[in-house]
Amino acid sequence: MNTKNIFFAIVLACFIITGCKENKEVKKERIALTISGMTCEIGCAKIIQSKLSKKEGVLAAKVVFIDSIATIEFDGNTTSKKDLITFVDGIAGGDLYKASESIIKPTGSK
Repeated sequence: MNTKNIFFAIVLACFIITGCKENKEVKKERIALTISGMTCEIGCAKIIQSKLSKKEGVLAAKVVFIDSIATIEFDGNTTSKKDLITFVDGIAGGDLYKASESIIKPTGSK
């Protein structure tokens, strides 16, 4: 019985070691996007912000309706600036919003 426990422990350890994904370091990047087509704070800006916040690789997102600017912090290992622009363009079926990289530096940029 003791041999079975040892064997089980070894098999379990092998599954745990090989089953864990490699832990990559987050490559934090920021982008500011100018978004055209927003007509209101709650129905547009908040929905875009919510959808961005749920996108894989996005660490933080803030959309300011008055300025028509989205500031996004993301993991460059998981997503890219181009992917984020395409994602915003595709919200609401791709007919309402158009995003482009802003010349305004995102908050916290050097």
